[in-house]
Amino acid sequence: MQFAIIPVTPFEQNCTLFWCEATRQAAVIDPGGDIDRILAHVAEHKLTLGKILVTHGHIDHAGAVAELAERCHLPIEGPHAEDRFWIEGMPQQSKMFGFPGVRTFEPTRWLQQGDKVNLGNLELDVLHCPGHTPGHVVFYHAPSRLAQVGDVLFQGSIGRTDFPRGDYDTLIASIHEKLFPLGDDVRFIPGHGPMSTMGEERRFNPFCGGQ
Repeated sequence: MQFAIIPVTPFEQNCTLFWCEATRQAAVIDPGGDIDRILAHVAEHKLTLGKILVTHGHIDHAGAVAELAERCHLPIEGPHAEDRFWIEGMPQQSKMFGFPGVRTFEPTRWLQQGDKVNLGNLELDVLHCPGHTPGHVVFYHAPSRLAQVGDVLFQGSIGRTDFPRGDYDTLIASIHEKLFPLGDDVRFIPGHGPMSTMGEERRFNPFCGGQ
């Protein structure tokens, strides 16, 4: 599997392209905005977009989902149905954060813990990791030892839990029970900022017990 990280929106959120090398089929994860920039990367790598994957319903990660799905005729997979209230509130989020013209959407498929997402010849594991939002999911490609973790875990930090239905203890449990057991060597792409590994965060992230 190959990937590319595309910072989008004024929040510099990490939109990610995952693609199958054999078929050139790609998924765009968390298209928060800047659709033309995303599609330019798709063209640059000579990819065919097959679907949109969404980690959670915050506007900086999902603000352009409806428009991109409509423009490119793409199915939408994720997040977990517990984030429905965030997606239904997308127009209110747009007014609050200054994202013009953001529309709500209905995922083609809500995801749950243990689900699989297919992409060309690839299969991604779905991990339900609530805490930042109640319906947050993570996408993990075991053969590549690579995960897209959205706003659950960052290099040296963790996702905020002061938004509606966020919960600190639940977030910490998601990290320790769902992410760290994947293995210290697993690299991850966070929703914002640089990549890291589970091992680095387990040892050194002050929010996760590191020193």
